[in-house]
Amino acid sequence: MKSWDAIIVGAGIIGLSLAIELRKQGLQVLVVEKGEPGREASWAAGGMLVDCAMETPPPLRPLATVSARMYPEFVHELEDESGLKIDLRSEGTLLFLDLPQERRLQASHPLPASLHELEPSLRVRGDAPLFLQERSVDPRDLATAAVAAARHRGVDFSSGDRVLAVELADGKTAGVRTNKTQFSAGIVINCAGAWAGQIGPHAFPTRPIKGQMLCVVMPEKNLVRHVIRTPDVYLIPRSDGRLLIGATVEEAGFDKQTVPQTIQKLRKAALDLVPKLADARILEAWVGLRPGTPDGLPILGTTSTPGYFVATGHFRDGILLAPVTAKVMGAIITGQVPQFELAGFSSARFQLR
Repeated sequence: MKSWDAIIVGAGIIGLSLAIELRKQGLQVLVVEKGEPGREASWAAGGMLVDCAMETPPPLRPLATVSARMYPEFVHELEDESGLKIDLRSEGTLLFLDLPQERRLQASHPLPASLHELEPSLRVRGDAPLFLQERSVDPRDLATAAVAAARHRGVDFSSGDRVLAVELADGKTAGVRTNKTQFSAGIVINCAGAWAGQIGPHAFPTRPIKGQMLCVVMPEKNLVRHVIRTPDVYLIPRSDGRLLIGATVEEAGFDKQTVPQTIQKLRKAALDLVPKLADARILEAWVGLRPGTPDGLPILGTTSTPGYFVATGHFRDGILLAPVTAKVMGAIITGQVPQFELAGFSSARFQLR
């Protein structure tokens, strides 16, 4: 039976990025995915690369900042190895916050031009927004290119294969058992997102956090140019004239059904910001299940089982944190010193059975 150096459970952008990194380190890698690679939370994400101290939990800020800076090279490498184009935009973000906080911060995040020049179709509301030098990326482009780049580098895949447990031999990791078969490896990394806690021997406290969103075709290709975030809704333009409108944050288990009233509420919030979107055609609406944890921080690093690692629980920041997660986890797995101290993200902070 064929064996690998490392098995990655879960083919979201975290697992895919790590698979590519481990191949760079010379490991033979198998990615085992219960469905189709890249088609769960990564496919459903908005793709805002949020690097903003007001919105990022303090422990995550160093990782977020470094990962955001890594993105242009990360995307360039995936495009080069996959032969596919990824829509990475650098127009920036207009952030509307609650007024008292906003006024204090406007001086440090001034608009580069008048609001009307930046977004002529935006309905003016209260104080001016903050301007953030953030990028956004199309996660579907990203996931598709990452799968192709991983295959190009010789990563193996087993799709439609649900991992049930990590197999042990003499107390050490020996591979995984799936609903179909078994695979052997001395290293296993759990990157299964919201499903990570369902895989033995450790019940990581991840849970699905439902997000509903929709995509429209704007009546004018550049009707909205910047990412726009408000307390009620966010708008994410794509370079081809599509616009994403999102997204809810719901505790609804593994429910992936859209609710028409919720989608209409999001659309109305978008129309309140940009009235011309009344002429936009709705392309699709969908649900993503973000991997949440009790403290809102990812679970990264080693486990108490030798050879078993975990990289999950990125909540809303999986797309953003993929490059840096791959680097730090790749270092830990291959016995190098990681760029960041990950003790605060260890699974040991939870009482696991």
